[in-house]
Amino acid sequence: MTEVPQSLADALAGQYRLDRLLGEGGMAAVYLAHDLKHDRPVALKVLRPELANALGPERFEREIQLAARLQHPHIVTVLDSGNAAGHLWFTMPFVDGESLRGRLDREKQLPVDVAIRITREAADALDYAHRHGVVHRDIKPENILLTSEHALVADFGIAKALTPDAARLTQSGLAIGTAAYMSPEQASGERELDGRSDIYSLAIVLYEMLAGETPFAAATPQAEIARRFTDTPRALRASRDSVPEHVSAAVQQALSRTTADRFPTARAFIEALSPDVSRPEAVPPRGQPRTRQARTRIPRSFVLFAGGLVIGLGLLFGWTRFAADTPVTPVVTAAEGVVRIAVLPFDNLGDAADAYFADGVTDAVRGKLAGIPHVEVIARLSSSQYSGTTLSPEQIARELGVRYLLTGAVRWARQPDGSSRVQVSPELVETANDGAQVRWSEPFDAPLTDVFQVQGDIAARVARALRLALPASEEVKLAQAPTSNPVAYDAFLRGEAAWSAGANTSPVALREALGYFRQAVALDSNFTAAWVAIAISSVQLYANSTPLPALAQQARAASERALALDPNDAAVHHARGMYYFGIERIPSRALEEYEAAHRLRPGEPRVLRALSSFASAAGKTEEALTHARAAYALDPLSSHTVATLATTYLWLRRLPEARVPADRALALDASNVGIIQMRVMIELAAGDLAAARRILAASVPAANRSELVSYMSLYWDLGWALDDEGRRLALELGPEAYDSDPGSWGIVRAQLYHWSGDTTRSRIWADTAARAFAEQIRAAPEDPQLPVLRALALAYLGRSEEALAGLQRNQTLAAAAPDANTGAYYIHQAVRVHLLLGDHDRALDELETLMSLPYYVTSAWLRIDPDFAPLRGNPRFERLVAGSGSPGPVAGGS
Repeated sequence: MTEVPQSLADALAGQYRLDRLLGEGGMAAVYLAHDLKHDRPVALKVLRPELANALGPERFEREIQLAARLQHPHIVTVLDSGNAAGHLWFTMPFVDGESLRGRLDREKQLPVDVAIRITREAADALDYAHRHGVVHRDIKPENILLTSEHALVADFGIAKALTPDAARLTQSGLAIGTAAYMSPEQASGERELDGRSDIYSLAIVLYEMLAGETPFAAATPQAEIARRFTDTPRALRASRDSVPEHVSAAVQQALSRTTADRFPTARAFIEALSPDVSRPEAVPPRGQPRTRQARTRIPRSFVLFAGGLVIGLGLLFGWTRFAADTPVTPVVTAAEGVVRIAVLPFDNLGDAADAYFADGVTDAVRGKLAGIPHVEVIARLSSSQYSGTTLSPEQIARELGVRYLLTGAVRWARQPDGSSRVQVSPELVETANDGAQVRWSEPFDAPLTDVFQVQGDIAARVARALRLALPASEEVKLAQAPTSNPVAYDAFLRGEAAWSAGANTSPVALREALGYFRQAVALDSNFTAAWVAIAISSVQLYANSTPLPALAQQARAASERALALDPNDAAVHHARGMYYFGIERIPSRALEEYEAAHRLRPGEPRVLRALSSFASAAGKTEEALTHARAAYALDPLSSHTVATLATTYLWLRRLPEARVPADRALALDASNVGIIQMRVMIELAAGDLAAARRILAASVPAANRSELVSYMSLYWDLGWALDDEGRRLALELGPEAYDSDPGSWGIVRAQLYHWSGDTTRSRIWADTAARAFAEQIRAAPEDPQLPVLRALALAYLGRSEEALAGLQRNQTLAAAAPDANTGAYYIHQAVRVHLLLGDHDRALDELETLMSLPYYVTSAWLRIDPDFAPLRGNPRFERLVAGSGSPGPVAGGS
């Protein structure tokens, strides 16, 4: 078929003029033709004779007609089709450009932004086709055409038409589909493919555009197919470090061997590839400078205490359980008439990959029980460590301070007919001094679609076994399902699992979780819990990574959508409170939301932690302590909850009381750099630099040393507390250690060189930081923290007027949203700025104010912090160091 068949030319005479061969492949030849009726060039594709004979004209016409209905800007439309002299043909618009294969043959690897744009446009076409019931089945570079502006997908309908005869045609030497791009299910001969097969193939195309080869490249097509059933593809970032982390992760998910583990829709794949929602790129495209905002210098996980996504989901760190002979005594006992119960992790009896589902069932039951009046449920964080435990029920109950335990087992059973059932076997155990006994047990076996009813039934029957009368309204609440879409629920549970695996400290995990949560709302726009999860995850990513405006918008929109769906859901107000505190910086509004959440769910530890944080932000330190102690009573083995209590004591400068929960938090999560730093700060507040450094040294086996050093250097500006080796390492770290933020990187290095006496290098890096912060201020002019950070950099440069103007701008912005925690930090920075500028009296004025506020700087701290060295010997300063200055450290307050 290298030349125009005369029989075809004759048959089409008067309708099309065949000019020349454009190309040919395993299934067809393509000719440049001229549509005589419409006076336009077209591409006319003719199937190879053996394929045409196998298909027959009827099936070919039927599939081509379906494809012709697809009208989309990124789909090459089928214009016409027919059977001429035994040749099956169809026409498409002639695309003035080239195929993606042609470009890859010429360039091998494409620029990252170009490859992602092509993929997103192709995925947009696939999403449209899938929603109209059409699966392509042969996505490959040859079928993606490139114009000067767009990518177009061609050949819809052809592979589907050939599928019924795939086995026979393959035996005759003709491949249906292309080995390098086939999904595992397609390669294994499955006929009923869905859109996830196309997503898999498109991910291979993207992989090839970025890496220069397909992920399963092998010497033969057979070997290439075999590899996709056994090998895990190498991560894209390992092949090309300029590929953003979120793109690499999205491709890995799209290439999952199991279809259920891939993105459910091409639209979800597009969102996972999008940089504009929540993902700062690890390396900006060449030649495209990117505006960044600074990572907040006050870690929000430290000040915000906003752990937990929704009711039933909390923070998980690396658990290290207390010894069984070291029970934790609750600080606050349960009120009279209140039943305390712990829901332990239900065992997963199914496939190991279904563990997230068993966790989801556990959390859902825990959440429903927590909503029942007169029931206090120990939070997930304190219960989760008992997964697979060998401790007796009595030991667990004693450690958690409860009388009742709910245990269980879950199996997600797939049936041969493709349906699924969920089997749950719960047991309510009552513990006492003389042993434990089962008060109630009952197996449940229901279709997967009824899993929500099972969860509600378990909670209701536990309540009855506890002799609690349930009003009709509570029965209704227990029966409510969070979504009617089981696929959306599955995506939500996967998001919870990703979030729990490290989202509090890992932006990568947060972004993965967000992808799943967005899938959930795409499948069910009325899924309140998923909207709540999007809002909270967005706030946390905004606070602990680059504060992109798109993240703020996403958090606001998601929280507003959740509020519109269910204004009486405590989790909704939790999300709204986090938004107002973490993004809008309006503590009063945040407090209103959390008080509403507390009224709706008074026994929720996450709400209590947040109330503690907000009370602290409002300067109500004793109230903050009360809430922190109450949260600890309900969540005594959560490192986050225990750290909240320790931090509250630290801010009150009650150091002996702070050490006990701080040590417990560190025992629970020895690798958490935020907790390590908090424990170090307690010793610095006691004036014991040697003890602080011993804690840092002891933490290195558990924590990543580079991460710990960068965290200490950035947050709270504690690089001075590092030993000589730690400072050397801090200076060796590149900007990637600071989220690739040149402002943070520059100011850390400026400080480290200043403390070592190298003023020349300090000024060089201060200039870098000042320039970067100026750029960030232009991008976020209302951020109160950026002006004070730039003022510090300018002070190292001796540019006093600009530095003082920065302090004034900070004060103006901070006054609009007062926060006692960040306010004290800003005063601390003002002290440092005035000292660098040589204005000791002004510095002392600010320092005396700082010492009157709840904050971690103590009289003993002043003796060891090198920033205050210029004041030593000054009578006013020495009075502060002696603890007799005006008005003195705070022990409490309201």
